[in-house]
Amino acid sequence: MTTQNETVFPRGALACGDWESVVDDGIDGWQHAGLRVAELVPGGELALPAAGVERLVVPLSGSFTVRHQGSGDLETTQLAGRPSVFDGPTDVLYLSTGASATIEGEGRVAVAEAPTDEVRPSRHVRRDEVPVELRGAGRSSRQVHNFGTPQALDAGRFIVCEVVTPAENWSSWPPHKHDELQPGRESRLEEIYYFETAVERGREGAPEADPFGFVRAYSSPAGEIDVLAEVRTGDVALLPHGWHGPCVAAPGYDLYYLNVMAGPDPERVWNISDDPAHGWIRGTWEGQGVDPRLPYERRA
Repeated sequence: MTTQNETVFPRGALACGDWESVVDDGIDGWQHAGLRVAELVPGGELALPAAGVERLVVPLSGSFTVRHQGSGDLETTQLAGRPSVFDGPTDVLYLSTGASATIEGEGRVAVAEAPTDEVRPSRHVRRDEVPVELRGAGRSSRQVHNFGTPQALDAGRFIVCEVVTPAENWSSWPPHKHDELQPGRESRLEEIYYFETAVERGREGAPEADPFGFVRAYSSPAGEIDVLAEVRTGDVALLPHGWHGPCVAAPGYDLYYLNVMAGPDPERVWNISDDPAHGWIRGTWEGQGVDPRLPYERRA
């Protein structure tokens, strides 16, 4: 049985060099999806050496300059970023397999990765190009930024998106899985969750607040797992298999997560199966409106 202590890592537990968290094949049993997270101060720099991985640079907070080189000349891309993950979508930079890069700026930045020998062109996806989806309804409402999905980005292996769940709402709901290859119905995808939490939008300034949420995962025929864990800013959950959901935003606290998925299947697609015990819940959304607090957009 895989327990929460083996799959949920508190902030800094996966530190390596200049990175606060690194998820790669150095973790036992992990093969396909990768992630790096770091906080940069003025004058700091993060190096991304050329390797057999594709990458997606995602500003979490702050703005960054990325100097990168693939098979051609050295290029410079300015990522305008955002004040926080709760301020709407950000622009992102896809780095081709084999490209090297350095990141400079101030703030928090994530880099999604996936090993691949497929080469796609590097691309700057600007904020106004990011598809914003309001998913679910009522207390299952959440906001999804689909900047790294097959519909929005030409990539080799990974699928990357981020989700904002307002206080008291549930996301990754109903529970679902993607751990068996059933062409046209279900994909095999490892999944990384990187979390951030904050006092509910409009209620900032609460004294001595300790924002948190919860993540849940449980066994499927593909493997045993049992996770029910509190999560806070900087925590990382690794879900190799199993039903997963919900992610719950506690009252008073908004919840964010960045998802990085990749797997061994020949097709890059996110096909999921709902837990039969809970899939009926999707039908209850009919006739309900989306949470009026959404969308979360950039504040003036």
